[in-house]
Amino acid sequence: MKKIDIDDFVFDGSGKFSISDTKTKIKDFYEDKEDYETSLSDLNNQMDELQSMMYAHNRYGLLVIFQAMDAAGKDGTLKAVFSGVNPQGLSVYSFKRPTEIELEHDFLWRTILQLPHRGNITVFNRSYYEEVLVVKVHPEIITQTQRLPMELADDMDKLWKNRYEDITNLETYLHRNGIRVVKFFLNVSKEEQAERLIERIQDPTKNWKFDEQDVKERGFWNDYQQAYEDLINATSTHKCPWYVIPADDKKNMRLIVAKTIVRELKKLNMSYPESTEERHKELKNLIHIIESQ
Repeated sequence: MKKIDIDDFVFDGSGKFSISDTKTKIKDFYEDKEDYETSLSDLNNQMDELQSMMYAHNRYGLLVIFQAMDAAGKDGTLKAVFSGVNPQGLSVYSFKRPTEIELEHDFLWRTILQLPHRGNITVFNRSYYEEVLVVKVHPEIITQTQRLPMELADDMDKLWKNRYEDITNLETYLHRNGIRVVKFFLNVSKEEQAERLIERIQDPTKNWKFDEQDVKERGFWNDYQQAYEDLINATSTHKCPWYVIPADDKKNMRLIVAKTIVRELKKLNMSYPESTEERHKELKNLIHIIESQ
């Protein structure tokens, strides 16, 4: 695998992010399929070892967020990147349309319930960012579905600004409590999305993946692109940046994502608990009992 410079894909709030200036396809980081599989497997193994250490250390947690347009490859990326990670320390949650119970609470409630335990990696397939994406593109959700007091929905610009602030405050709070947040935007082009949606129609084995709603939402492409640009500019910080990953090539995307997660885990000041001399002596005294059983 060629060297991947993760800093090429990070946006930490310095300067202004422009989605139209961001590439959806770059040169391959792998030589061929075999090189890709070998490289990804090595990253999988590193991730598993680091997660095991984090589990034993039991001080940090890791929240990994994936946001993307439809057919950008979130599901396949989750499967490929986290393959081999001990499921005891890994949780994955997919957030779809809010249920009636969820609508009875604030917009962060359902995701806060699933935040990672210490020692664990939790993955959000979509997240609280839907509240400034699909809801922003379709503001009628606020007025017709979500149960906010009327005076809070009078000024939509203020509402979005407040939600960005609430999200940023939550992520700052998590960081201050040892929960690291890694946020990925899988940036797929409109042309590549079209090819993938058509493939889902043409291949009967992939029809189950196709949702007619995807075609409808595709008609709001420019609105979604603006919403992503706005949220990345509003919620990127030095401690909780966004990683904007070119997604037209799935193999490249998965390598970059895996490499980023490994790098973030390596930043954590963690180690396996050390045994004291006294404790080690006590355990050694048990060896003859084990051997005699």
